[in-house]
Amino acid sequence: MPSTWRIYFLAVVSFLVGTSEYIISGVLDKIAVTMEISISAAGQLITVFSLVYAVGTPILMALTTSIERQKLLIYSLGIFVLANILSYALPGIGLFVAARIIMALSAGMVVVTALGIAARISPAGKQASSIAIIIMGFTASLIIGVPLGRIAAAAFGWKSVFGLIAILGILAMIVLFLAIPRSKGDVPIPLRKQVALLKNTKIALGLSITFFWLGGYSVAYTYISPYLLTVTGLNERMLSAALLAFGLASLIGSKFGGYSTDKWGVPSTLIGGMLLHLAALIALSFTTAAENFIPIFAILMAWSFACWSSGPAHQYNMIRLKPESSGVILGFNQSMMQLSMSAGAAIGGAAAQYVSLSSVTWVGSIGIVAAIACSLMLFRSDMREKAGGSTLQLQD
Repeated sequence: MPSTWRIYFLAVVSFLVGTSEYIISGVLDKIAVTMEISISAAGQLITVFSLVYAVGTPILMALTTSIERQKLLIYSLGIFVLANILSYALPGIGLFVAARIIMALSAGMVVVTALGIAARISPAGKQASSIAIIIMGFTASLIIGVPLGRIAAAAFGWKSVFGLIAILGILAMIVLFLAIPRSKGDVPIPLRKQVALLKNTKIALGLSITFFWLGGYSVAYTYISPYLLTVTGLNERMLSAALLAFGLASLIGSKFGGYSTDKWGVPSTLIGGMLLHLAALIALSFTTAAENFIPIFAILMAWSFACWSSGPAHQYNMIRLKPESSGVILGFNQSMMQLSMSAGAAIGGAAAQYVSLSSVTWVGSIGIVAAIACSLMLFRSDMREKAGGSTLQLQD
């Protein structure tokens, strides 16, 4: 099987994991009715998943750093399948929360390992494009997986979604066993030294980019529906179309980000994407749909394209900072992504409540400015290191 198709299959696995995470928001009302709890209480399922994913992923990746990658991926996916079976079969909210915790721990392992394998088996010079394909699979779960899950929930009950994901996960394990080549794990590093990686200035800057970039995005995106309805004046009918356009642009952006990184490099792709991200948020602040909805759609698509074009560039950037510890670094990065999304949502909620709903784009812009500043500091550090290496070679 050509490596390209293997990478696309890893994206399918990423799609399953993303659907299992995001489907809760699509069936929140049904969960509340079935479990006899409030909507707000049901919403805590999302918080629990994010926190467990954020805390557990880097720890588990650190503990499993030396395990052969194909085996680790299949084992992690097996635990993920088990968690979905438990979610489908067990009654009561308490047991469902327990199943979600297991699912979150295994989901982080699956995604990080899939990203690492994709980078390893991709052709030379195509690593960022391969990472982009995995990210596209995860993004597609928002656009395709959640709506399909809602349809399945309406027809067969919301728990059927987890049963279906479990069946597809078992099939995926078989394909992974047959198709994915074996590859060594990272060089074993004591847990204490793995945590000490966070003291590395460049890694700390990379994680800071993740926090401010996705945090700034989350500040505005979490409240995008009420923002579009009340601030820009879109109606309900146009809102669905706007969100669909936003989702499609994210897929295009992910694909372009991988291509751009391979062709023009990390700095150009990452800085360019974040500058467009910043411009789109500011433009949205001055735009209304009173006369024409087309500018709103154009700005939303530019925003989504820009944000997700940065994803492959930054993931590849994190890998190249410490290639021999890529699994651990990606684990830290996945953790930071979850934390930044949660923090962004909380900050956006505070801004909407205590300032105004229209302020979320400006607050989100601050996060993007901070991410650009961290990126410039990181790339300047790279240039200094290269210049120092060149000087040493000349002296020798």
